[in-house]
Amino acid sequence: MRRATYIFAFIAFVIGCLVLNAPAHANSRIKDIADVEGVRDNQLVGYGLVVGLDGTGDSLRNAAFTRQSLSAMLERFDVNTRDATLNTRNTAAVIVTAHLPPFATQGTRVDITVSAIGDAGSLQGGTLIATPLIGADGQVYAVGQGQLAVGGFAAQGEGASVTRGVPTAGRIANGALVEREMAFDLAGRSAIRLALRNPDFTTARRTAIAINNYLGTEAARASDPATVVLTRPDFYEGDMVALLAEVELLRVEPDLPARVIIDEATGTIVMGENVRVSTVAIAQGNLTISVTESPVASQPAPFTDGETVVLPRTNVSVEEDMSQLGLLNEGVSLSDLVDGLNALGVSPRDMIAILQAIAASGALQAEIEVL
Repeated sequence: MRRATYIFAFIAFVIGCLVLNAPAHANSRIKDIADVEGVRDNQLVGYGLVVGLDGTGDSLRNAAFTRQSLSAMLERFDVNTRDATLNTRNTAAVIVTAHLPPFATQGTRVDITVSAIGDAGSLQGGTLIATPLIGADGQVYAVGQGQLAVGGFAAQGEGASVTRGVPTAGRIANGALVEREMAFDLAGRSAIRLALRNPDFTTARRTAIAINNYLGTEAARASDPATVVLTRPDFYEGDMVALLAEVELLRVEPDLPARVIIDEATGTIVMGENVRVSTVAIAQGNLTISVTESPVASQPAPFTDGETVVLPRTNVSVEEDMSQLGLLNEGVSLSDLVDGLNALGVSPRDMIAILQAIAASGALQAEIEVL
């Protein structure tokens, strides 16, 4: 009996070593590849005034909206300025934006961004007056106010000026106070949807299988390439929040289509690991054309009435670099494709032209997306 126990322990040790030495796959947690329905930010926007500027605010003669807003604000404090001529440069009209986090409760503070919309030169040193922040439904969800932090600056003299960063935009950390909550009962729901950030049939199916294997029942199903519907089992004792807390830690190996991303503006190329190339031969050569101007002065003979004339002289030279024909075998991997292209000694922009030519010939088994 004791010998059988030793044998069983030895077999378990060997199996454990094999598991530890198994190749690791690029598994990701469900919380890193999918978003939960209803758990999202909400955008807020508002219009307000920044005061206390050192003569760098809006010109009230040019910015009529700033003058009207300043008069309306003063009237709320029983100051009548309708018949007065306002000519201050210490006020600027601004647009205030913020992101309301999911399930933010009353009294929670959020960061806000303040941007000038008039002809203000700088918002440095300004203070934002209480500004209601409105959601997409027209309701006020937060109120912003506070001292601005501006990263840029501007200085100007009679003969020169210098500007660093953007002095007409700034941020207020914890500058908005949440006044209204977004109503969403997550814990009481019996079913919820998981939205994949990179839609794919295989990834959606693998996600549903991982959840069902963990729960031991068919609680999840892939309704489309981007959505996995999760239903809370009847035998589960916790609510939907507790179920999501367990499910989001499960690991799934995402699968993405073969795709080549090209940014011609910067010469950037990004290729996925599933990119394959059929058998194709590539030759790449550079053509260099040089045009040089070397004008010559023609002078008249001595003791004559002629004039000196400049005669144009242009030298044109053409050089073409010879390149050998490179061969890429069928079904090469991403590393082989990169090595083959690098062996040709081409620049990133030439590599973009080569990839587009390979795709035009039908030998590139991937989708090309040009940004």
